[in-house]
Amino acid sequence: MQALVSIIMGSTSDLPVMEKAMAWLDEHNIAFEVNALSAHRTPQAVEQFARTAQERGIKVIIAAAGMAAALPGVIAASTPLPVIGVPIKGMLDGMDSLLSMVQMPPGIPVATVAVNGAMNAAILAAEILALSDPDVAATVANYKASLGEKIERANRELSNLDYKNKV
Repeated sequence: MQALVSIIMGSTSDLPVMEKAMAWLDEHNIAFEVNALSAHRTPQAVEQFARTAQERGIKVIIAAAGMAAALPGVIAASTPLPVIGVPIKGMLDGMDSLLSMVQMPPGIPVATVAVNGAMNAAILAAEILALSDPDVAATVANYKASLGEKIERANRELSNLDYKNKV
């Protein structure tokens, strides 16, 4: 099986957040790889990873980082692939990493999800893959349809709540 999505973390301290992305991709049968690479501690490895990702068959990169959050931008600067940034909540509630991802200079975009929004990063990666893969497109469509069903079920359960003044 060939990985289509690459999940990169600045350190394994990001793993509890990023496991949500891994679980979603795994549940929906989308092949992925996972690596810990640091823009500050292993800059050559980050650049090598980013420059070779496309030739290795990767289609989308999800990069997580906290604090200064250089990792997603460094990767985006070295690859033509779409990069989705996941800001990790840290000292400033993740606002520092969020702003560093969304404030990239022209020509180096990093699509960015909410702070600790790893599951949305996985879904966005799947939506990007769905543009050229009908199987992934069906997976995404089915998942999104299930979201509505979940709310409809919740609404039915709410109608069964019994309060004397509930009409």
